This record gives sequence, C-alpha cells and structure tokens, in this order.
Amino acid sequence: MKGTSFSFINLYKLTYPLFKNIAFGMDAERAHELTIHSMKAIGNFLPDHSVDPRFAIKAMGMTFSNPIGLAAGLDKNAEAIAFLTHLPFGFVEVGTVTPKAQAGNDKPRLFRYVEEESLRNRMGFNNQGSEAVLENLLKANKRGKIVGVNLGKNKVTSNEDAPSDYAYLYTQFAEHADYLVINVSSPNTPGLRDLLKDAGLRQIFEAVDVERKKFTKPLLVKVSPDMALEELASVVGLVNEYKLDGIIATNTTIMKERGEGGVSGKLLTTKARETREFLLKEIKNTNSQCELIGVGGISKFSDLMDFWKAGGKLTQVYSGFVFQGPPLLYNFEAELAQEFKKRGVKTFEEFLHSVKFN
Repeated sequence: MKGTSFSFINLYKLTYPLFKNIAFGMDAERAHELTIHSMKAIGNFLPDHSVDPRFAIKAMGMTFSNPIGLAAGLDKNAEAIAFLTHLPFGFVEVGTVTPKAQAGNDKPRLFRYVEEESLRNRMGFNNQGSEAVLENLLKANKRGKIVGVNLGKNKVTSNEDAPSDYAYLYTQFAEHADYLVINVSSPNTPGLRDLLKDAGLRQIFEAVDVERKKFTKPLLVKVSPDMALEELASVVGLVNEYKLDGIIATNTTIMKERGEGGVSGKLLTTKARETREFLLKEIKNTNSQCELIGVGGISKFSDLMDFWKAGGKLTQVYSGFVFQGPPLLYNFEAELAQEFKKRGVKTFEEFLHSVKFN
C-alpha cells in the first residue's frame, strides 16, 4: 500500500504490542470501554485507508472494498465507526442494538484466555438503545464503507413478543444502515436461542417481512455453532422462503467447562468452520441466492483460505482483531496480494475461482 497506509502499518506494528500489554493488564471490559473511548476520540482525525481496487467484491447488491469485515460486538453503540473504517476493513457491523437501552448481565462478564487467543463473554446485549445508536450512526464518518447493524430483542421482551422488537428495529434502521442482521443466536439472553427453531424464526421473519415490503434493505440472520445440522438446514429453508439476503455463521459457542457465556476466538475455530462448510453445501444444494458471511475463530490467513476454498466470499473477524490488533488486517492484505501475484489474478472474483478450482 502507498501513502498514509504504509506509515500506519508501521505505526500499528510498533504501538499495538505496547497497547496490548497495558490493556491486558486491566479488567477485560474496562479495557474494552477505554479502547472504544479512544477510538471515538481520534477517529475523525485519521486519514482514509488506501484501498486496493483489486480486492473489491460484489455481494447482496453492494460493493465491498475488501471481503474482510468486523463482526458485531466490538462497537455496540456505533461510537467508533470513523476509526474502524480508517482501518483495512471492507465493512463494519455495529451492535447488537435493542429497542430500549439495557445494562446487560452482572459483571464481571468478559474474560480472556490469552494463551488460546480466545474470549468468553456473557454481556447480555448491553447497549444504549436504538435511538442513541441510530443517532451515532447518522453522524458517523463511514468513509464510503459498508456499515451493518446487528439487531436483538430486549431481555424483558418475551419470546412471544420478540417478532415485534425485530420488526421495530428493522423499521428504525432500514433507511440508514447498509444491511441488517437478525441476531437470535447469542447465548447470553435467556431463551433467545429457542427462537432459532423453525417456529420462532418463522414468526420473526414474518413480522419483519411486513416491514421489508415497505422498504427493502439487505437482511441476514446470524446462527449458532451449537445447532444441529437439521436445524441449520431448516434455517436455510426459511431464508430461502422469506428471501433473506444471507446468513452469518457463526456466533459464539457454549463451553460449560469454561463457565457461563459464549466463547469466541481460536477455541471456536473448528466448530465454526464445520458449521460454515455445512451451510455452504446446503446453500448450494438448495440453489439459494443467499450469501454466507463467515465469522468465528478466524485469526490467520489460512482460516480465510479455508473459507474461500469451501465456497465463501465475505468474512468477519472479532477476537483475532482483539488479540492481534490492526496489524492483523494489514497482514491479511499483504498475504492476499501475494496470493494474487502467485495465481496471476487481477480481481477478487478471479481469485475465488482460482481457489476453488486450483
């Protein structure tokens, strides 16, 4: 990369180890809060990232500047968009946002497994509520990049009333976000994953479909890596029936021996990869037009290659970004450029074709 990007590559490689050493010396959630505050403070003063046009990819009616995005959960309240879009992310997903503000579960609720580059969280959709998040989104400097919003129900909303929460959120954000995600796969809201079953998901899709007929915006659903294969197949069937644009796979996994909450990072890699590969086959077998965004346990370039070889396009990172910082993204860019050179390709579509058939 040329210009400002080169200096920032070196800057982050020099400074992130120091930042990480300080941040990892304090409580995980406190470090997260201070990081978001810092990103918010400096984001608008940073330059745009120099984008390599070869990495652009079209999906869901949109053009992504590169196929690697940030998963929901880091920037819950859409406060750090200007900073995050300054980095080599092709897209950024904020949230999870609920209709009303909620505090989430009792602390402590975020834990690190440093040796395994993994996290466990039982946050419980803590956020400032949809009105505050929408205000932040509207005034954010997106730098021309795609920004999605992850939607969740309030803890006090019963599963029977959950469809109204998702329909309300869709209506509130559809005109202002680039895409929306129905999140019923977090393990940290009691009973939420019950909505992943056919009947619960159908009711949500039905309620949101009424609003989609008024204003169409790309819509996806996020699934759990702990679902049985027949449940995943059912999700693909419903996505096809209601013509959703995609599936995000996966959310965190439950590991009871580690404690309450959902585990992300390298401890999730195998289970998330298996879930994605099943879904990619199911999507192909049903002639589905939906996209699969791969997330969960992606921390090195070979994880990306595994997903692309299996037939995927768009990916997201979260825990890998926490443990490795911005250098992870610059390294991904450099390694992808090397693959382009090795394969003699000039576009990301050509690259995907070469990966699948060579």
